[in-house]
Amino acid sequence: MEYPQTVGELTDQLRQGGYLADRGLATALLVSLSLHRPVLLEGEVGVGKTEIAKVLASVYRRRLIRLQCYEGIDTNQALYEWDYARQMLQIRALSERQAADEQSVDKLFGPKFLLERPLLAAIRAGDQAVLLIDEIDRADDEFEAFLLEVLSDFQISIPEIGTIAATAPPAVILTSNRTRELHDALRRRCLYHWIGYPPAERETEIVLLREPSATQALTRKVVSAVHRLRELDLAKPPGVAETIDWVRTLGFLGESDLTATGAADTIGAVIKDRDDLDLVRDQLEEITSGA
Repeated sequence: MEYPQTVGELTDQLRQGGYLADRGLATALLVSLSLHRPVLLEGEVGVGKTEIAKVLASVYRRRLIRLQCYEGIDTNQALYEWDYARQMLQIRALSERQAADEQSVDKLFGPKFLLERPLLAAIRAGDQAVLLIDEIDRADDEFEAFLLEVLSDFQISIPEIGTIAATAPPAVILTSNRTRELHDALRRRCLYHWIGYPPAERETEIVLLREPSATQALTRKVVSAVHRLRELDLAKPPGVAETIDWVRTLGFLGESDLTATGAADTIGAVIKDRDDLDLVRDQLEEITSGA
């Protein structure tokens, strides 16, 4: 399936894939796909930043290639590594006469000894891939600078092999939870969109889209309760993903209403921090009665 030409088309196709995108996000994605520009998505945890890349790949039948960033990630883990063990076995298999042959030596540095990591995989796949660079804020400054260079040209030079370039750039989505500030150079390279918590009505629509077996009455009560939880001084406020999990958990248990007792039994689906649990448990009656 080809990428769409209008914001409306993209919105409809994402919805068919189970993702409800507002007009601002759909516009940023359409421009990104059409002009081959990376898009940087920032926002709260659990609001659907990572999910959008998965849905794009699924809806448009592209390969999803995910680079999960973390503290200490380096270029070898992101780009490629040499399979030294396989090379050693090949060397041992060569006779002394073959080992002295220049062509045989050249074969020891061929593509078959190259261990492909996400960035090289995306360059090779080109426009048949969606490259998700997840939680770029967890990587360090040096890796961010390296990534900027790769995203600018979508080609790499491997001394033993030569230059490998993408025939056409893949779709690129970067996500950040803002654990640190990203450099201006990377921001200038990308389109930008902030994904915040949706209003209650829209969140209800999102949950019902992702969990169609849920009743509207229960979903509305859970969404209302989650919005009350977000107003508390929590270390880890619940995202939309937690709202969906809570509705799914209550449905699995056969609950048709959100009560203080039911909330206490299932609160681990939405609150994921010990101190937050202590704070919330003291207020469940109020939280559920206002839902």
